[in-house]
Amino acid sequence: MPRSQNKVASHRRRKRILSQARGYWGARSKLISIAKHHLDKGMQYAYRDRKAKKRTYRQLWIARINAAARMHGITYSKLIAGLNKKEVNINRKVLAELAVHNPEAFTEIVNFVKA
Repeated sequence: MPRSQNKVASHRRRKRILSQARGYWGARSKLISIAKHHLDKGMQYAYRDRKAKKRTYRQLWIARINAAARMHGITYSKLIAGLNKKEVNINRKVLAELAVHNPEAFTEIVNFVKA
């Protein structure tokens, strides 16, 4: 009697891997062993870069806040220290958004910190 292979499950597994690898170049989207390797590597990069994305955006927000603050004669670190001292809980994302799209409100915040 031949051994049981569970063809349905193995076919489904291969199909899932190849469908996830769609759009990859050449054999990376055609051959199961190569596709599996590149899919694993791609998932590792995706996991790593989800973390890196948060760092990158925070850097961007800080640069924008610093540029806008210096236009008002105060540095980023003094602005953040002043906000913490006055117990204003506003995050860097919102501050950067205000600095770019609503300069009047940002000016009010800076003047509040300076006072």
